[in-house]
Amino acid sequence: MFFVPEYYVCIDFKLYLGMFMKKLTLEKKYKIAGWNFVTPAAVLIFILSFYPMVNAFILSLQSGLGNNLHFTGLRNYARLFQDEKFLAAVKNVIIYFIFQVPIMLFMALILASILNDDKLKFKGLFRTLVFLPCATSLVASALIFKSLFSLEGLINTVLTHVGILRSPKNWLNDPFWAKVVIILTITWRWTGYNTVFFLAGLQNIDKSIYEAAKIDGASSVQSFFKITLPSLKPVILLTAIMSTNGTLQLFDEVRNITSGGPGNATLTISQYIYNLSFVYNPQFGYAATVSYAILILVAILSFIQMKIGDKE
Repeated sequence: MFFVPEYYVCIDFKLYLGMFMKKLTLEKKYKIAGWNFVTPAAVLIFILSFYPMVNAFILSLQSGLGNNLHFTGLRNYARLFQDEKFLAAVKNVIIYFIFQVPIMLFMALILASILNDDKLKFKGLFRTLVFLPCATSLVASALIFKSLFSLEGLINTVLTHVGILRSPKNWLNDPFWAKVVIILTITWRWTGYNTVFFLAGLQNIDKSIYEAAKIDGASSVQSFFKITLPSLKPVILLTAIMSTNGTLQLFDEVRNITSGGPGNATLTISQYIYNLSFVYNPQFGYAATVSYAILILVAILSFIQMKIGDKE
């Protein structure tokens, strides 16, 4: 038998590869280099994201556990419209979305405008303080607000001391105030995150535009509405979509502050998926169906926001 030494095979491969690369144009070489960078990430995204998504969709069409899984078609999706807990969770996240997202984005825009002022001293310190809540653990921030609004927490102590409350109020057992606490927690944590986006957008606006407007007699308010807001339109759209996505998938804050209570007053869709999978009798097929309901809601709201915010 005749064996080709591995050394010579390696040399021949390198030789042919070198000859092949020499025949390529510079543009094709750039494309090959680009694909070499993109391919590993694309493979990982497919394995870790798209493959589980396909499996989750297949699971959403089934019922049962383990080897007892059986195909049920769209029965799980029809069940969504009759599930009171799911409908309550959808109602809750829509309430969070309607109140929390506009308040948070408005506050972020105001803070970014203040931090972008050239006359402001200690900019680095204030920017760090504004962004600091984002660096806080989700669980830690939730426990902080749970402690603040507990019966013996700081809020009750201060309000009873100044005479606003006669006795401590159980904020987290009241359906209305429990939602308010959740909204405050989310707003406190994520406002600084969105402020960074707005601040980056403001710094990309040419200051000569403001100077020209000032020469023409435009006030600060007119400059804000005529120059700042139109220039920040793409950033506002981006932050609105990201905030919508995050609010509809809200889990950590609710899980650690109220556990969805009192009753289902603060229950979110993500927490309901968790309960279906690990708290109640396991229903992985229906839990996958509910997860796809989040995907559909996010897609619908994002599409509406893009149509309203970017008519171009």
